Amino acid sequence: MQAIQELQEKAIQVIKTCYDPEIPVDIWELGLIYELKFDLEKNLTVIMTLTSPMCPVAGILPPEVENKLQAIPGIGKVKIELVWNPPWDMSMMSEVAKVELGFM
Repeated sequence: MQAIQELQEKAIQVIKTCYDPEIPVDIWELGLIYELKFDLEKNLTVIMTLTSPMCPVAGILPPEVENKLQAIPGIGKVKIELVWNPPWDMSMMSEVAKVELGFM
């Protein structure tokens, strides 16, 4: 079980290198990642959303996340599930994101 925890921590660090180009905060701190689910074979399913269904990076950002995560040694297959429910709103941002964007 320790290996899954380590992979999850590595996955979060990699996700923190992904940005919505219109917002200078990474997608983890923005709250766009709803869940990271590993199975017993260390395959990873990422449940994520975007700031809106009309987001201009809808075709670019999920594949970027998938490709970066797939490059982590030890992770099996990576699958991105893009969801719209619950809809993202600013309350999902971390305190770090709110501070960086001047909301706190």
